[in-house]
Amino acid sequence: MAEPLIIVGKGMAATRLVDELSQRALGRYAIAVIGAEDRLAYNRVLLSPLLAGEIAEPDIELKPAAWWKARGVSTLYGRAVSAIDRAAKTVALEGGLNLPYGKLVLATGSKPLKPPFPGGDLPGVATFRDTADVGMMRAYAGRGAKIVVIGGGLLGLEAAYGLSRAGGQVTLLHLVDRLMERQLDAEGAALLASAIRALGITVRLGAATKGFVGTDKIEGVELSDGEVIPADLVVIAIGVRPNADLARAAGVTVNRGIVVDDGMGSDDDSIFAIGECAEHRGSVYGLVEPAYDQARVLATRLAGKPAVYQGSLLSTNLKVSGVGVFSAGEFEAGEGAETVVLRDRLGGIYRKFVLRDGRLVGCVLVGDTQGALFYLGLIRSRQDISAIRADLPFGEPYCIGDACRVGEAA
Repeated sequence: MAEPLIIVGKGMAATRLVDELSQRALGRYAIAVIGAEDRLAYNRVLLSPLLAGEIAEPDIELKPAAWWKARGVSTLYGRAVSAIDRAAKTVALEGGLNLPYGKLVLATGSKPLKPPFPGGDLPGVATFRDTADVGMMRAYAGRGAKIVVIGGGLLGLEAAYGLSRAGGQVTLLHLVDRLMERQLDAEGAALLASAIRALGITVRLGAATKGFVGTDKIEGVELSDGEVIPADLVVIAIGVRPNADLARAAGVTVNRGIVVDDGMGSDDDSIFAIGECAEHRGSVYGLVEPAYDQARVLATRLAGKPAVYQGSLLSTNLKVSGVGVFSAGEFEAGEGAETVVLRDRLGGIYRKFVLRDGRLVGCVLVGDTQGALFYLGLIRSRQDISAIRADLPFGEPYCIGDACRVGEAA
């Protein structure tokens, strides 16, 4: 008889886990996927183009209903899990239903950060996380509303771009002196800021939010220097935190996220965690690729085979109206490192490569991200690239050792 396996969360990590399990352990588990949103799993990465009107809602769906049915997966949508009973090995759903599990996977994702700014409970103060947010934000942008986006990281840039394309008058506020400071150096960030401004978005750097003003609804954002920026809508997009409340309440060890080992297991032998809610070796990843890596490892383990998750090399790939940005590994040259740089300010292109001991350890590409996967492969492989150092900024049609790349003559 198949062992009951419950997956709490129906996002990208959960969908990939089911996909991986269907390839490795089809029929071994009776799988039930539970999600609070009343719809099929979708790609959150595509929320920005959805907001911008570049794609339609059906385009963000990860898998059709027939795909889940063909794999024998039970799906319970619009039913949030309210509690885990580890002794009885059951999960309680809102509404009173209790389901037994043999193994339980938490893929509960993350929650948007929303600092306790004064006035933060005013109507018109929102976050950017799901399709419901998109519908509300498009309604404001469609009538040309004044919109302030707080946060100049990946999420904030995506929100600002989508809102601007949808018709909003957008001002982007960022606390520090450059955009995407966790992924870009000063020169790359300055080039990106110029490109974002060229889209008609006002970018304010070094802008500290003090609070929100308004009576019955939001009317403006007050900065620390006393300036008030008029706003009909404020979108807070300063980051996320792991959604680990269920695990914490059940007594599973939680630090920033649900603490897992190299097999994605918690300190309860029957409970596992993957994706944004998981913390591995002190790291919490808020990106899709690590979640997919974790899903592959966990599926292999659940299939009864050895697999070890050793962490993921972080990379960021962003495209805003033709402005490409890619960042991976070390983007600043620390002690013992050197750089190779290609810059074309007129063309809006900046390509920086950080090397250490003849190996590529990081890169930043702004304006032209061609070859990004090639560079990521070089960083991961740690192979010596001394022979192509001078040609590195121009892409991948070169040979390293016996490995020839596309474009190299035989």
